[in-house]
Amino acid sequence: MSEPSRSDLAQLLLPIIRWTPERGFADARPLIDEALELGVGGFQLVGGEQDGVRALAKELQLKSRHPLLIAAELERGAGQQFAGATGLPPLAAITAMGDIEALRRAARLTAREARTMGVNWNLAPVCDLDLLGENPLIGARALGSDARKVAQLVTAWIEACQAEGVLACAKHFPGIARVLRDVHLDATTVDTPADQLKELDLHPFRAAISGGVASVMTSHVAYPALDSARVPATLSREILQWLLRQQLKFDNLIVSDAMTLPGVSEGRTVAEACVLALRAGCDVLLSPGELSPTLDALQAAVQDGTLDPERVRQSVRRRLKWAQWASPPNDWRRPSGADTAWGALLADKVLQIEHGPVPAMGTVTEVAIVDDDESVDVRRPDRTGIVDAMRLAGNDARIVSAPTTASGGPFIIALFADYLPGKGRHLLREETVAQVQALASKAEALQRSVVLVGLGDPRWVRQLAMPCPTILAWSGDRVMQQAAGRGLLRKR
Repeated sequence: MSEPSRSDLAQLLLPIIRWTPERGFADARPLIDEALELGVGGFQLVGGEQDGVRALAKELQLKSRHPLLIAAELERGAGQQFAGATGLPPLAAITAMGDIEALRRAARLTAREARTMGVNWNLAPVCDLDLLGENPLIGARALGSDARKVAQLVTAWIEACQAEGVLACAKHFPGIARVLRDVHLDATTVDTPADQLKELDLHPFRAAISGGVASVMTSHVAYPALDSARVPATLSREILQWLLRQQLKFDNLIVSDAMTLPGVSEGRTVAEACVLALRAGCDVLLSPGELSPTLDALQAAVQDGTLDPERVRQSVRRRLKWAQWASPPNDWRRPSGADTAWGALLADKVLQIEHGPVPAMGTVTEVAIVDDDESVDVRRPDRTGIVDAMRLAGNDARIVSAPTTASGGPFIIALFADYLPGKGRHLLREETVAQVQALASKAEALQRSVVLVGLGDPRWVRQLAMPCPTILAWSGDRVMQQAAGRGLLRKR
């Protein structure tokens, strides 16, 4: 039997296409053209506007020699990535309501909106447990800390998503619940004993596999108790072939996390890491670096026996199977008006109030923005959602740097602080705390009450330990900012 060709190997690569507000997808055009010429197996889309994404996905499929997997990370609804689509609260906020049907409906709405844009693979749900507050990555992305309950919720989410013809993805195998370092910054190891990992951390993944999940994403974390070689799970044959394939009997797509992250590429080139990931058992590779050098390395690995040709052919077949399985974009079961209206209301429902009640706002409302996330190099929504929502409701809301005598009503401090990739910490900066305290003191000097709004995982705003009324809005996404603005004006 002949060796896999360069075009076969290209099908296992999924580069990232990034949108920018200034130039849309224009800067990605050279990459798109090269990727289509080489015959990649799909793309991951980051950012964009709904109509533009739909047009791009259609163009990519038409120009490709084979069906493509078009992926996006839509944990918080299609609006997490694409303007014009519905944004939803984080998974933890939805599950805090104790309504599993709400979770199913959220997954269903997300899949329907994704599919109508041509996105056929949602890189969600997170199956990692929320076990450690010191974990810099998980937070409100998780479905909870109880392994058995999370397993039930994961199954419901996956079934609802895949019933709409969109692949789901259980991540990050075998679980990053116990990490204390950010794989976006450093190589990371979890030293938890194997019996604990198998009893707790793996439980949601077992449920996902039993539920027929189309794909599992690997973590870039090393687990010495599972593989004494101390290599990241993405590069571990012991974890992917023996544990995931043989013991857990998973036979669908294994996808790597982004291969350009330091957690997997530290000490090796991205191309070398890609060879090791395919050798370990990954079927497709996200963000595989520069395409031609990576393909050169993969071809050389096949020729020198590092990569088993049959192993590669299996991955090619799996990718094609799931690209063909995904429903094509069309108007079949397009999200209804009731679907999107429900999604818009969900953000209001998940708001929580501590140390309440929230006092009535004045005719003029002053809002100070304190951004603990401003130094993190990730795409972030603008910070005007709260005042925009309040103005729409008729309140004269203003963003200010400090309280003034223009308003006698409560002074609002909006804290943006969350677990973000690349942030690498779980505590507020000292300057953030000092800024909030200074604002509160200035408001007190003007005899004005203070209301805190936490736009991120609730644990961040709780670090302030301030007894004033606090609205927990779960994330800094625009949909949650707007919900918080409406919450400030709500009559109670």
